[in-house]
Amino acid sequence: MRDLVTKAAAIALLLCAMLSTPPARAESDRVRIVMPYGLAYLPTYVAVDRGLIEKHAKAAGLGDIKVSLVHMASGPASSDLLLAGDADLAMGGYGPAFILWDKTRGAQKVRAVTPLSGGQILVLSTDPRIRSIRDYGPNDRIAVSAVKVTAQAISLQMAAAKEWGWDQRFRLDSLLVAMSNPDAMAMLLSGSSEVKSHAAILPFSLEELESGKVHVVMNSDDYLEPGSTVAVLYAGAKFHDENPKLYAATAAAFEEAFTFIAANPREAAKIYVAREPQKRDLSWIEAIIVNPKQIHFNPTPRGTLKHAEFMHAAGTLKNKPDSWKDLFWENMHGKDGS
Repeated sequence: MRDLVTKAAAIALLLCAMLSTPPARAESDRVRIVMPYGLAYLPTYVAVDRGLIEKHAKAAGLGDIKVSLVHMASGPASSDLLLAGDADLAMGGYGPAFILWDKTRGAQKVRAVTPLSGGQILVLSTDPRIRSIRDYGPNDRIAVSAVKVTAQAISLQMAAAKEWGWDQRFRLDSLLVAMSNPDAMAMLLSGSSEVKSHAAILPFSLEELESGKVHVVMNSDDYLEPGSTVAVLYAGAKFHDENPKLYAATAAAFEEAFTFIAANPREAAKIYVAREPQKRDLSWIEAIIVNPKQIHFNPTPRGTLKHAEFMHAAGTLKNKPDSWKDLFWENMHGKDGS
């Protein structure tokens, strides 16, 4: 009887201790990622498929982390999920990221986590009449991943401003049709649509060119600073502020992904093809990855302030950043960015 009383007392004391001690606030045990299609987002595939976020989270003492990845048609579509609280990390061109930076403050504040890649945006056409952007008429259509706000759309605004003057910077906007890169490529090459031009990113631009059915109308390098960051990863304050260890682990995972791509381009190509199957052989993707004239994976922001300044001058952004660092979370601030 005395043993039973002793055990009962011990259990009671344990329950009292549990009830009186508030549970420690834990960080999230998941990272939800949303992204468009394209080789520009290769660092994300590498970070996810090699378990790099989980690896760095475990090293930080966070235990097991579940990472999920969902594809969206465009950067703005990814942004919508981020703002709705249905994603922790989103990605797209610099345009959608900077628009969220401009529109969000306080608890909803959004900043870029890291650049992902830079490279040429090519406007391609199957119409023999169109040889430069000056040849577009009111009945022509150009496919972009989203109108007005994507890197493709903004590069066309920059081109219009240069060709026709600042007041005509939106001259081509009425010709733009929102369409994912895979759908635009399929439509363009089939010849079954009124859409005969596509502002394309890799690998879709190269596949279209090598089909022999299209020609180059515009190269973004003629209007953007060559080597500029095009694709970025961004996150809201909720994920950043409430999960400091998990955020740091995620940033470290992407840094490792860049190193992996540089050291193992063929393995990186295999990861990409597994995520986005295509008709060309593995060596074709690998050749793109190792060619810095086509694409470069660089964890240092390049040209981002100039992009934002153009968007502000054009009226797309209400606020003008004082520095490129205003656009990124603090993990980027030690970089020699621009």
